[in-house]
Amino acid sequence: MERNTRQRAAIERVFSEAAHPLDPQEVLAAARRYVPHIGIATVYRALKSLSDERRVVPVTLPGEHARYEAAGLDHHHHFQCRRCQKVFELAGCPGDFTGLTPPGFRLEDHEVVLYGRCNTCAAA
Repeated sequence: MERNTRQRAAIERVFSEAAHPLDPQEVLAAARRYVPHIGIATVYRALKSLSDERRVVPVTLPGEHARYEAAGLDHHHHFQCRRCQKVFELAGCPGDFTGLTPPGFRLEDHEVVLYGRCNTCAAA
């Protein structure tokens, strides 16, 4: 069990307020609102600990470093902006993909990622 420090509490608060998956640099920037001198090594240690405790889960997209989001969310997918590279959560799932599976194959899991421009980048 990790010690409950101001830094860890700040990182946990960041995830409780986050509306989308965050990369370590985004966690650092957000945590600095609460603990101005927090360092990136502390963020990485906390992410590992929170991940080991299954309080956050990694979001991995092809060719990208992991981002993290709070654990316990309903099954959902992601949208990545091709301009700013931010990743956003998409509510729900479009449905059953077993019809796309070749005959004789057994589908065990799936991940859908949509790509385009977020509303901020699309307006620019």
